[in-house]
Amino acid sequence: MTIDWDAEAATFDDEPDHGLRDAVVRDAWAKRLRDWLPDVPGDVLDLGCGTGSLALLAVRAGHRVTAVDLAPKMVERAREKLSGHAAQVLVGDAGAPPVEGRRFDVILARHVLWTLPDPEATLRHWCGLLRPGGRLVLVEGVWGTASPAGIPADRLIDALTPMATRLHSERLSGDERLWGKKVEDERYALVAVLPTAPTPGRHKEVVDVHLILRRGDEVLLARRARTGYGDGLFNLPSGHVEPGEDVRAAVIREAQEEIGLTLALEDVSAALVLQHRGPGEEARIGWFFEATYGAGGEPFNAEPDKCDELTWHATATLPDDMVAYCRAALEAWRAGERFALHWQEDGDGVRFEKGAADRAVALAPARGAHHVELWVPDFAAAEASWGWLLGELGHVREQRWENGGSWRRGATYVVLEQSPDMRDGIHDRRRPGLNHLAFPVRNGAELDRLVDQAPGHGWSLLFPDRHPFAGGEEHRAAYLEDRAGFEVELVVGG
Repeated sequence: MTIDWDAEAATFDDEPDHGLRDAVVRDAWAKRLRDWLPDVPGDVLDLGCGTGSLALLAVRAGHRVTAVDLAPKMVERAREKLSGHAAQVLVGDAGAPPVEGRRFDVILARHVLWTLPDPEATLRHWCGLLRPGGRLVLVEGVWGTASPAGIPADRLIDALTPMATRLHSERLSGDERLWGKKVEDERYALVAVLPTAPTPGRHKEVVDVHLILRRGDEVLLARRARTGYGDGLFNLPSGHVEPGEDVRAAVIREAQEEIGLTLALEDVSAALVLQHRGPGEEARIGWFFEATYGAGGEPFNAEPDKCDELTWHATATLPDDMVAYCRAALEAWRAGERFALHWQEDGDGVRFEKGAADRAVALAPARGAHHVELWVPDFAAAEASWGWLLGELGHVREQRWENGGSWRRGATYVVLEQSPDMRDGIHDRRRPGLNHLAFPVRNGAELDRLVDQAPGHGWSLLFPDRHPFAGGEEHRAAYLEDRAGFEVELVVGG
């Protein structure tokens, strides 16, 4: 469909900014946009949108607009102005807009680039948000004499020349109709059109990080809001790795920014690496890290502009209203996978769909002990003692039945059962058969915490006179026994 701008008799009687309440100014910008934007309706990303004046011109011309501004009050006004149109307005940084892997036909930015700390790096990032053949429409200038501000056109042309197949610049200073008055300083527009096919080069992918915060057999999920991606759906606390940052530092930073936790390096451990491609998106690599509830403080919603709520969910009964990427990762993690692939097709949804084709593939299926089963004389007592300990060690409740249950960590699970087929007698770890089960703990501080709390959950410390080196000078561990005579060994760094 070809857009007839002249037929779009936009009414801006209540337009409060950019001079667009003036019909002459409005008409002048509409005519310029007619030349700068594609003839066919497309996806336009308006960065630093202010109250949405130019976005409204574009959307009334038939384009689908996503607008971004850092100021919440500006965003509120833009949302009011664009209400009822094919437009979405987000709070976010124009230099790194919160569009989560989406691609656009046009990026429009007016008097924004000069305010950002590294315009050249920003241009490279913006070009990465465009589809092949997409275009940048930049309105910039230089004003002031004693201490000039802005960006000269030559600087942007030099930066865009290696990335664009076509560059077009227009001097805007001489057109009084655009500004509603005569201006003496330098004002210009620059339109850069990207190649219709990606420029050959090394393959690159976005790297993101996710935090699996465990509380027993539950994980913490955040409901996304006002981000432009998966809004209304549950997701793990997550974000992108920033330049110069490793994945551990990134997940610790995101935990602080999103849920207010102050985690240390020893608090997090890698749980899963998953390559993901969302519908209509480029591929990315997701690193999923585990941390235990209590580390780093009490979580809270530290980004209410991007998140509606934080809630705990049992891993065995995850909600359906989840981002499919996150749901696939948690199910792979729960099954004990460490490397996986989640490759969605263009017709798939961002939302998890029960019964839809399973796009997750285990790349290196976990191997090891399948399960350990303990027959206990009193399941209720064992559930209280073993259930607590297994939860603290990272196992999650998988099943429960009358007088029995199972707890899984990775590919291996532990079964406790008060079986009707069990013979009379008590367990004696010193007789032939099972002596004890051994589990790793992260560090000495974690070992000390568990030993301090264990008596309150039915465990007593064995060999207290030699603790924590009852196994030898180079072997730091704790040996615990429950009331039924079962022993566990907690090994530091095992």
